[in-house]
Amino acid sequence: MSHVVVIGAGQAGSSCVAKLRNAGFDGQVTLIGAEPVAPYQRPPLSKAYLMGEMALERLFLRPERFYADNDIDLRLNTVVEAVECGARKVHLAGETLDFDDLVFTTGSTPRRLPAAIGGDLGHVFVMRDLADADAMTSHFRAGARVLIVGGGYIGLEAAAVAAKLGLCVTLVEMSERILQRVAAPETSAYFRSLHSAHGVDLREGVGLERLIGDETVTGARLSDGSEIAVDYVIVGVGIAPNTGLAEAAGLKIDNGIATDVHGRTSVPHVWAAGDCASFPYQQARIRLESVPHAIDQAETVAENIMGAEKEYTAKPWFWSDQYDVKLQIAGLNTGYTDVVPRIGEGQTASFWYYSGDRLLAVDAMNDPRAYMIGKRLIEAGKTADRAIVADSSADLKPLLQG
Repeated sequence: MSHVVVIGAGQAGSSCVAKLRNAGFDGQVTLIGAEPVAPYQRPPLSKAYLMGEMALERLFLRPERFYADNDIDLRLNTVVEAVECGARKVHLAGETLDFDDLVFTTGSTPRRLPAAIGGDLGHVFVMRDLADADAMTSHFRAGARVLIVGGGYIGLEAAAVAAKLGLCVTLVEMSERILQRVAAPETSAYFRSLHSAHGVDLREGVGLERLIGDETVTGARLSDGSEIAVDYVIVGVGIAPNTGLAEAAGLKIDNGIATDVHGRTSVPHVWAAGDCASFPYQQARIRLESVPHAIDQAETVAENIMGAEKEYTAKPWFWSDQYDVKLQIAGLNTGYTDVVPRIGEGQTASFWYYSGDRLLAVDAMNDPRAYMIGKRLIEAGKTADRAIVADSSADLKPLLQG
């Protein structure tokens, strides 16, 4: 009987094994996860779960009985020690599994601050998994002083939760503006204004020199020479794909585990999907960090294990919730030359990225219609008339008929 082993029990891993069964795969399926809980959603950890608005049970992607009901061997709290691709073996502590096909869905890990600048002090947190969220929950109390290092989406989401709960929030971003790596100045300005209006002390162009404290953090010295007192720190300075196990097994690594358009790695019968994998996209190789991508790529891999030979076509889209603003992003803005703003009433706005006449991406804040239309245009390879986009009174729907 054919045996598929999936290493990594996150969104991609859970999606892969579910798709195998839904597509009629009748062989043996094993899903291995290092955490002690069944696969769960990660995006709510830094938002609804942290605020106490979502119970643990609602985080689970599927009821735990789903795996037993579908004859999926779910191994929790289990660490893979090594993989032998040639021999098709996965080594666990005290046990070895044989496989016919192996899928890496090992995800990613947050970058931490170096110990040399106080990164190993107590009450210094990252936000990636359930244990991270649980560890910092008790610190989210009104009046507490929190320093957030990093002005990307994770940092800004944490700042929004903290501010809503009445904490004193300072956020430092060493680049000249928040979201500099991922968004246009217009989007940065929108969220700068939003956070400032909620009392966040947002310092751009200011880095962290070091954290201060004996065993636990009590303060921080910043690159502008200032010092601030803090009760705890949240670090949001990016993530790195978990490729160590794959690299040790001899797989090619290129900004993640390198895969082809089908999700195959450089080694036969070994696949990868989700945050840990890079793949071909429009004459380039990219790696996406999003839930929709993890699901779609993992399901494509499952189909291809069964012989579909289906090419994975990424449809990049992302979201972020901050205060009462929902940001929805369609497309990738890499290589944009200009941005067309569309400003609505209140907090409604969207920013449309172009490269010449080509529409690349849309950032839509509290504007689901702009997001939906922009997404459909980008997926169809169509552009959007700039004059219509810029006129907030103009109906966008006719753009789909152009």
